[in-house]
Amino acid sequence: MLSGKERRARPMDLGPAQHAEASLLGEPLAEATWILPIPDSQVLPTSGDPAEVAESRETIRLAFVAALQHLPPKQRAVLVLRDVFRWKASEVAELLDTSVASVNSALQRAHATLGAADISDAEPLRPLDDEQRSLLERYVDAFERYDMDSLTSLLREDATWSMPPYELWLQTHDDITTWCLGPGIGCQGSRLIPIEANGSPAFAQYKPSADGGHEAWALQVLEISGDRITGICFFLDTVHLFPLFGLPERLDA
Repeated sequence: MLSGKERRARPMDLGPAQHAEASLLGEPLAEATWILPIPDSQVLPTSGDPAEVAESRETIRLAFVAALQHLPPKQRAVLVLRDVFRWKASEVAELLDTSVASVNSALQRAHATLGAADISDAEPLRPLDDEQRSLLERYVDAFERYDMDSLTSLLREDATWSMPPYELWLQTHDDITTWCLGPGIGCQGSRLIPIEANGSPAFAQYKPSADGGHEAWALQVLEISGDRITGICFFLDTVHLFPLFGLPERLDA
C-alpha cells in the first residue's frame, strides 16, 4: 500500500480556492481520493497521561495525515512507527530489516519534509479548555441561527471551507457567506451534535427535512488555532460516515 502511487488528499491539496459566485459542486470524486474522518474512540487511548493523549491527537489530525502522503514509503513507515507508535529505533530497524543509523536518518528526512509541507497550525481538541469550549459554543450558536456575520467573525481571514467528496473549496469570508446564502441555503435551520473525530472538534450536522424533522447532511471537522477557526471540512458521505460514528440517519421533530 505504501508503494502505491495514489495519494489520498483534502480538497485544498487538489487545486486553488474557488469563488462561490461562479462555482458549482460538480461531480463527486471517488472515495479513494479523500482522507476520511475516523472516531477518536477507535484510535486514541481512553486513559493515561493527558500530555500523551494530546500528542496522540496531533498524529490523527486531517492535515497531518495529508502531509504523510508526501513522504516516500520508508520515511512514512519510520515516522509512523517512531513518532506515532513510539517504537524504539532498534525495533523499527529490526522490522524493516535495516540499521538503526538508517532509521534515524529516515526519521530526520521525514521531519524535514513535514516541516516544509503546508500543515496548518491548528490545535487538537482540548475538552477541558474553557477558551476552546467557548469558541465551539459560539460556533454552534451562529451556525444553528445561520447568522453569517457571527459565523465568519469566528473564522480566521484565510480559513478554509471544504466539502468532500467534491473538489470545490472556499476561503474568503465573502465567498463563504455567498455560498451559505446561495447554494448552501438548505443548511439554514440545521442542528449540530458534538462528536470527536481525528483529534479535532467535530459535529454531526442535520439539516431540516420536509416532514419537520432533521436528516443527516454532513460530518463537520473543525480546525482551531487560538481563538479562531482555521478550517471546516464538511464530509457529505453520510451513508458511510454516520454509521461509523454511531449516529442516527435523522432526528425527529
